[in-house]
Amino acid sequence: MTGAIDDRALDQLFREARTHSAWLEKPLSAGRLKAVWNLARMGPTSANCSPARIVFVVSAEAKARLKPCLDTGNVEKTMAAPATAIIGYDLKFYDRLPQLFPHADARAWFAGNEPLIRATAFRNSSLQGAYFILATRALGIDCGPMSGFDEAKVNDAFFAGTDVKANFLCNLGYGSGERIHPRSPRLDFDDACSIV
Repeated sequence: MTGAIDDRALDQLFREARTHSAWLEKPLSAGRLKAVWNLARMGPTSANCSPARIVFVVSAEAKARLKPCLDTGNVEKTMAAPATAIIGYDLKFYDRLPQLFPHADARAWFAGNEPLIRATAFRNSSLQGAYFILATRALGIDCGPMSGFDEAKVNDAFFAGTDVKANFLCNLGYGSGERIHPRSPRLDFDDACSIV
């Protein structure tokens, strides 16, 4: 590491970045979506397990499959977004560990241990989802991460017949700046942290 990034970058990633609900009619190319993944995938996960699996919902047909899975309040903004990423987690992630973590028999740590598999897959896909949000912002793409969907319906519509389960959704595009609420408060250090 060479030192802290500048204030402009910190503003783009954190201080000025907002969750968007209204979008410009400007598409995201497959190349841009690949660039997001290629950046996000570099974030660390335990034993490099990398359980996140992402479906980018872009086509009219895919949006029609997603629509009935959404809570009412999330339909309009999701259908208007150029893309929606379904951040999922692969419960068979450990089958890739011989490739991803070749210096130990890490697959054996997980095989047959369902509680460890589930906890590791969910925790690390959540980490990867956070990296994904920062990658979109770093590349100048706005996002709107959300819950507010029927997980079982999303799993049936997009992951049927696989070992992948949905974690959360993230709308992607170029925000119009409309319908952004004032920033909600954040907890101060002393309210959320301790040094021991």
